Amino acid sequence: QVQLVESGGGLVQPGGSLRLSCTASEFTLESYSIGWFRQAPGKEREGISCISSSDGSSYYRDSVKGRFTISRGNAKNTVYLQMNSLQPEDTAVYYCAADLHPHCSAIGPHYDYWGQGTQVTVSS
Repeated sequence: QVQLVESGGGLVQPGGSLRLSCTASEFTLESYSIGWFRQAPGKEREGISCISSSDGSSYYRDSVKGRFTISRGNAKNTVYLQMNSLQPEDTAVYYCAADLHPHCSAIGPHYDYWGQGTQVTVSS
C-alpha cells in the first residue's frame, strides 16, 4: 500500500510562492505517475498537473501553466509542485495521487493512491 503525505501548504500573500511536497513512505515514486489535484470550497476537485513515469512528460492545467512546475526529487520518493505567482483563486486543499500507469492523467479516478491533502491559502 503506497502511502502519500503532502506538505508545504500554508498562508501566502498574492504573488507569493510555495513548494508542495508529495512524499511516499517505504516506497520510491520512480515507477509511479503522479498527479496534483486541488479542491476549493464548494467546487469540484480539479487536476492541475501531473508527471508521467515513462518519460517524465508533464501536464499543466491552463490556469496554472507558466506558474506551477512539477518535478521529481533526487531522493526518488518525493515529487514537488513549485507554485509561483499565487493568486487568491489558487486557494484550495491540494492533493497528490499516484498510479503505476506509465502515463499520467489529470483525471482523478485514474489514480489508486491519494494523500490526505494540504491547505493552501492565498490572501492578503
